[in-house]
Amino acid sequence: MTSKIVYEGNLRTRMTHIYSGTEVLTDAPLDNQGLAQAFSPTDLVASALGSCMISIMGIKARDMQLDLKGTEAEVIKIMASNPRRIAEVQVTLIFPANNFSEKERTILENAALACPVAKSLHPDIKQDVKFVWQ
Repeated sequence: MTSKIVYEGNLRTRMTHIYSGTEVLTDAPLDNQGLAQAFSPTDLVASALGSCMISIMGIKARDMQLDLKGTEAEVIKIMASNPRRIAEVQVTLIFPANNFSEKERTILENAALACPVAKSLHPDIKQDVKFVWQ
């Protein structure tokens, strides 16, 4: 089992990661009758894309003996209706000052774009990814 999820009422869930015991709360968003006091499930999907990209780049960077510490992802989720769904996820990856070669940057960018979350999202969900090299 990966996780256990308990509905706590008021459109809130508590998810527990079985291996680590880490807990994550979710709330329905304001535009869908919620309180937005925590990530919504669709926020987690969008954020997982940015997190996965950084993680996969981190693996590749470690293999190449490069340091990505301090790299950030800014994520914007855009919803659609009829049916209500994620229409687009915009991810801006911002890298700290470095002296990576053009070849190293290309390898890292390709790794990010091939992350498992990116490959798992439905093709109708637009993925707009920008890389900002300081």
